[in-house]
Amino acid sequence: MDRIYLTFDDGPDPEWTPRVLDALDQAGVKATFFAIGQQAQRTPDLMRRIHASGHAVGNHTFSHRHPWFMSSRTARAQVRDGAKAISDVVGEAPQFYRPPHGRERACMSDEAHRCGEQVVLWNVSAIDWGPLGVADAIEKRLDTVKSGDIVLMHDGQNKHNRPDQLLQILPLFLGKLADRGLRASLLPS
Repeated sequence: MDRIYLTFDDGPDPEWTPRVLDALDQAGVKATFFAIGQQAQRTPDLMRRIHASGHAVGNHTFSHRHPWFMSSRTARAQVRDGAKAISDVVGEAPQFYRPPHGRERACMSDEAHRCGEQVVLWNVSAIDWGPLGVADAIEKRLDTVKSGDIVLMHDGQNKHNRPDQLLQILPLFLGKLADRGLRASLLPS
């Protein structure tokens, strides 16, 4: 079977992350969760559940500030503090880093590498946010996933994300993977 890599950003969210975890568990699928450090501190039991369930945990900075609108010193601290918050909760350092909004910045990528993290973006977005984030449209976008794709979805509502819409189709999407010759795997380190 060909591999794909499912990723979820902006959590952990006390309302939506448990539902995403339940859907993944029911399908026997593992994913990578790019957690916001502040959220990890607010919901440590949920963060530990993600980790204990065999999912990978990545760093999505401490508070999800846009990378382009802060000093380089603050930007580096966002990466470092996010990694520390996650590590403090789950007991091991994250191996992956994803910049907020997918906006790379050299100083942040450099800091991620200093923290031992690999920078990971995506090549398929469910666009499960904003006015385009409705279940039918999300389903159509996910139906285009093919071997080797890194898929961006959101388990945290944050400001504009729509995990309620994603969850309407996530179990169906996960159930169809094997029929399409695809298997969801953890990101390779």
